Amino acid sequence: MHASTFDQAMALHQAGQLSGAADLYRRILALTPEHAYARHGLGVVALQAGRRAEARMLIDQAIALEPAFAEAYVNRGNLLRAEGRLAEAKRSYRRSLLLRPDSVEALFNCGALLQMTGCASDAALCYRQALRLLPDHPKALNNLGILHKSAGRPEQALLCFHHALTCHPGFAEAWYNWGTVLATLHGAYDRASEAYRNAIALKPDYADAYNNLGFALTCAGRATAAESVLTAAFLLSPQRPESLNNLGMACQAQGRLDDALACYHAAIALRPDFAEAHNNRGMVLLAAGRFDEGWREREWRWRTPHLASAHRSFAMPQWRGEPAAGQSILIHAEQGFGDSLQFCRYLPLLAARGLRVTLAVPAPLRRLLGGLPGLERVLADDDALPSADLHCPMMSLPLAFSTTMASIPRESPYLFADPEGMAAWHRRFGNRDGHCKIGLAWAGSSRRAMPDLAALDRRRSIAPDRLQPLTACSTAIFFSLQKAGPPPPPDFPIVDMMADVTDFADTAALIANLDLVISVDTAVAHLAAALGKPVWLLNRFDSCWRWMQDRDDSPWYPTLRQFRQPQPGDWDSVVAAVTLALKQFTMGNPSRSS
Repeated sequence: MHASTFDQAMALHQAGQLSGAADLYRRILALTPEHAYARHGLGVVALQAGRRAEARMLIDQAIALEPAFAEAYVNRGNLLRAEGRLAEAKRSYRRSLLLRPDSVEALFNCGALLQMTGCASDAALCYRQALRLLPDHPKALNNLGILHKSAGRPEQALLCFHHALTCHPGFAEAWYNWGTVLATLHGAYDRASEAYRNAIALKPDYADAYNNLGFALTCAGRATAAESVLTAAFLLSPQRPESLNNLGMACQAQGRLDDALACYHAAIALRPDFAEAHNNRGMVLLAAGRFDEGWREREWRWRTPHLASAHRSFAMPQWRGEPAAGQSILIHAEQGFGDSLQFCRYLPLLAARGLRVTLAVPAPLRRLLGGLPGLERVLADDDALPSADLHCPMMSLPLAFSTTMASIPRESPYLFADPEGMAAWHRRFGNRDGHCKIGLAWAGSSRRAMPDLAALDRRRSIAPDRLQPLTACSTAIFFSLQKAGPPPPPDFPIVDMMADVTDFADTAALIANLDLVISVDTAVAHLAAALGKPVWLLNRFDSCWRWMQDRDDSPWYPTLRQFRQPQPGDWDSVVAAVTLALKQFTMGNPSRSS
């Protein structure tokens, strides 16, 4: 009678009918109190119902009755882990494995505990042993995939998640994890979005999946769709600031700066040290012209995931704008070439305050920036750096100088091409009388190692064939300023000498021979504007903070004119406006100096 009743209890238990199973376990124990398996089953029911004290008592009694009861040790480990008693839980799992080395459940649970406590290699060993016994164990495959992802092995991670989903298509967490690899390591935001949607369909209250879906949609240029998804993420988990930060990014991408600021403010209220929200708030404040607050918030950039690993530690203090005449200061570049080209304008101002300036920049900028007045030394940033009294990151100089809209150093030009280099390029250009010489740059750096920045680059870059309408201007000759990126089509009439350009000094000398530069938001635009050349910036809808909002000029560059997308992705309108302006420019219209 006991055997058949126990089988019935187990069947009910496995079917999730906990109350019916518990009744049968109790009937068995009423007749046979020493029945360890019924006592264990009743303990597992209590554990599943959240009655931990009762579960602990019953499972311990089962082990006392049957000391070699391997499964009971697994569930005892589960109970101890739920209570945070991790060392005891680990001992319980290992006791189970001593009794039954081929226990897939014990191997998986032990692996999960080891993974939780940071023992990645031991956890992976447990999962692999479990998978040798049961190759289609979806949770072991999923967890092993997470370990591969954390270790920087995205392809192995994707294989694990794919296998887990083949075994169990209804595994919401595996869909979510697959999406995270596609997005964060491959930048495949459309495929990642599909994976997140599958996770949400299976688990409608999956706040993390909503949050990641919203971020992926924003990166893919679909900020309006992202906003509704991120609103759902926030409603599901209102105490988590990540969804508010991502919601702010979606609003920012739509040009709604006040709404973005409100989201970042709310995120920071929930987590005051949330570096990404502070940094994002800083960029919105700067875009809105609120420089006093914006520069301060941008100092959080060093604590964001993108820049934390690149942050340099120096023994000397950072210069904050205090009087320091006679002291030596190391100014070091950061982030992109364009940032250095924009903010190097502050270096002569440092020298004018009596500081002795050493500059460290990427090697391609060294020769060009060496011409700035007042510098004692210019080093490549991989050279051995000298000792100094002070240091300052280049993008912190506007804060140190308390820069406002009214006090932006607007002197133009502030960079100058080498005369010999200019003459050499002039000779190579040959006789171009009667033609307007136009430089073109259509793509920025791809930054493939950082998928969200790579997605931004795709939004700011334009396929060169879409610039074809510009070539209808018969009095213009086009010169490539594109060092890398997609080549123009074979029939595109453009002179390409960039193979002979070795650094930005060469590029500056080439640009000095041009009449106009037309560029997307990349270092070429900054360089040409710093040289005082007319620059037409082809700007994406979700513009960088430095170009501000609702402007077709720039307070940073007097010779720069913006042509903005009226809607996300609408390059056709931009090219049409530029084509019309170019006809006027080449006809000698007074706007030629704009």
